[in-house]
Amino acid sequence: MNASANPDCAAEECFHCGQPIPQNTHYPVEIERISRDMCCRGCQAVAQAIVDGGLVDYYRHRTAKSGTAALDASEVVPEWLRQAKLYDLPEVQHSFVRQEAGEVREASLILEGIVCAACIWLNEHHISSLPGVLSVEINYSTHRARVRWDNARIRLSEILHAVAAIGYTAHPFDPGRQEQIFQKERQAALRRLFIAGIGMMQVMMYAVPMYLAADDGSMPAWIASMMRWASLVLTLPVVAYSALPFFLGAWRDMKLRKTGMDVPVALGVGAAFLASVYATLTGEGEVYFDSVTMFVFFLLSGRFLEMGARRKAADAAEKLVKLQPAMANRLVAYPESWKDELVSVSALSLGEYVLIRPGEGVPADGLVEQGASQVDESLLTGESRPVAKGIGERLIAGTVNVDSSLVMKVDGLGQDTVLSGIVRLLDRAMAEKPALAQLADRVAAWFVLVLLVIAVVTGTIWYFIEPARAFWITVAVLVVSCPCALSLATPAALTAATGSLTRLGLLTTRGHALETLARATHFVFDKTGTLTHGKMSLLEVIPLGGVVKEQCLRLAAVLEHASEHAIARALSAAVEADSQALDVGETVNVPGSGVEGIVGGRRYRLGRPQFAGELCAGEVPEIALLGRNGATIVALADESGWLALFVMGDSLRPDAAGLVAGLQQRGKTVVLLSGDQEDAAQQVAKELGIQVVRAGMTPQGKLDYVRELQCEGGVVAMVGDGVNDAPVLAAADVSIAMGGGTQVARASADMILLSEHLPHLNAGLDIAVRTQHVIRQNLTWAFSYNLLAIPLAALGFITPWMAGIGMSASSLLVVLNALRLVQSEPGGEKKIR
Repeated sequence: MNASANPDCAAEECFHCGQPIPQNTHYPVEIERISRDMCCRGCQAVAQAIVDGGLVDYYRHRTAKSGTAALDASEVVPEWLRQAKLYDLPEVQHSFVRQEAGEVREASLILEGIVCAACIWLNEHHISSLPGVLSVEINYSTHRARVRWDNARIRLSEILHAVAAIGYTAHPFDPGRQEQIFQKERQAALRRLFIAGIGMMQVMMYAVPMYLAADDGSMPAWIASMMRWASLVLTLPVVAYSALPFFLGAWRDMKLRKTGMDVPVALGVGAAFLASVYATLTGEGEVYFDSVTMFVFFLLSGRFLEMGARRKAADAAEKLVKLQPAMANRLVAYPESWKDELVSVSALSLGEYVLIRPGEGVPADGLVEQGASQVDESLLTGESRPVAKGIGERLIAGTVNVDSSLVMKVDGLGQDTVLSGIVRLLDRAMAEKPALAQLADRVAAWFVLVLLVIAVVTGTIWYFIEPARAFWITVAVLVVSCPCALSLATPAALTAATGSLTRLGLLTTRGHALETLARATHFVFDKTGTLTHGKMSLLEVIPLGGVVKEQCLRLAAVLEHASEHAIARALSAAVEADSQALDVGETVNVPGSGVEGIVGGRRYRLGRPQFAGELCAGEVPEIALLGRNGATIVALADESGWLALFVMGDSLRPDAAGLVAGLQQRGKTVVLLSGDQEDAAQQVAKELGIQVVRAGMTPQGKLDYVRELQCEGGVVAMVGDGVNDAPVLAAADVSIAMGGGTQVARASADMILLSEHLPHLNAGLDIAVRTQHVIRQNLTWAFSYNLLAIPLAALGFITPWMAGIGMSASSLLVVLNALRLVQSEPGGEKKIR
């Protein structure tokens, strides 16, 4: 018997993914005539697919098992590329590839080797040029690429090969693996920085005495020669190891006939080092080992600090993708038994039941089958208070169970969960570039080529003016400029702002949304479900004939106990006492009128006033005929007369007035568009202080009104939630859908208010305006720096080591400036000036 099937033996590892094999499970796969145990059906299916596909060499070549079963084949030795066809298998793709209509596929990938904004530009253009690739969006802050392709024309393995061909590595996205890659890159950057720092300090110890003795010639020639050779030995590891990424990047760009930022850096470092080596070997000329080591150290320092700043800016998005747990407690024989087994989330199937204990994360989307608890949804919606969940209510993957155990029936897995959808929308928004960013990218693309021309011209002119200075001035021109600051100016700010909005529960799904929201002049609101709760509720009880209000409510609730009508649910929700304690006889529902039934031996009618009045043969009360500002009047009567009137309606959200007042204080025009009757719309507008009201509007009417505002020069922000709002949401300059709205409305919107907390719209507008200020500051700095630094370097006022500091500081400054947009907590009050 295999040890993994014996409960008395210690748990072994899954041969495929490396996770512990749960006790009393047995999922064998025969690999090279040896039976290997897997931890779950998912690993068993993938392993069998690998064997059946003739790719068993995968298991021979790997040096370590994958970190999670969700990716299956992502942890292999560098030769993994030879096994890239594994990623074309449907069994492997199901956990990270989203299938769209026909053969269209979408996957999220991690890119390794990204060091600057030029790397993003290169990868986007290279991948998008592949036949069959429909779109590619890469986020610089997260190094995550979202690729859509036509599987009938190109396979995922071919895309991965294409990325490898230009010197980068792509893997299916996995939060655990991304963290490992970040730590690996961070450690490598620290090592390179340490070597450069030590080398710089040691070389300076030799350079300072040589500078001091140069004026009076007091240093003997043999000592000067020895110091040069010592400086060469100390500089060699700095150039060969610490500066290696610059040379590799430049070589890659030259092979692809591109001009990235690594080209001038590599030219400057390489030329200075080779000139110093030549001077050391011949004993003639100047050596610049101190400037070389100092330049490399400052460049690496800037990149290291920028790496940390980028990670902080993208923190909100990274927290989202890490929410979903890797393991789940599957109930093997529910409801007959509560016996559970620990399995990988990738092994779950639709329709299965999972047990979620207090403190555990929800592993998939589903409905509560048994139990009641509080669930923490703060990272998804920005709502800090736990939300009560009971039988039949929806649970979202990545949320956390707080109080009691829940049994959930799985109905959404992998890329089909709400969490995955949110991450996809967030990735799209962070990768899409507004017009200002696209202009900066186009300028940066030509920047390096122009810079090389300027450097050649500068060197030539100085050669005839003062040959001794020509070389170093040319090097300073090469390294002082910074096109990366131009390319980073907008993405860094958008990433930080989008993260802050996500913490608030305001999800940005389009890249232009923040820019347009900041410029909006008109905020147009739908009424139902946006400014109101969008569901029927009991607004008032008017007792008639001396009957106690609570007794009337109990009678109404028991008469409606079998109905699913919105009015019935509202009446039942308003009753705290146990209505079922009353003696209920037969009830008859009269469609369009109400319900009639016998309670405690007496006959009652509940419904339209005319319908109830037929039972008591009394005149309908005047207040019931007049109505109350568009509210629905439900009457209760028995054979002796009228008992009560129930005023039913859609109540205003408590924070709607504050939102409207805040927008009006900013000088925005607030408009209410509603399909309801004039009196109902006017009442809502009066309570909220809205001056412009359009009632009785059809979807086409709403669309025409928004287009009319746009023709008059208005920038329209539309807020809605229903199917009938989808056309006008799509037509508005920027659109915001309520998180609880319809799927069609959310799909049409540029932003989604997941929290449904209206004050977050005011906070979002604040962040949008401040984001535009930060972007303008960043672009102004980037252009001003380059326009000032390049002429100063060409005139000989900037030395190479000073140029290195300036170049590093320029990129770092735009990222640090963008970090001012980051808010640490949902709803935080961190000020951004």
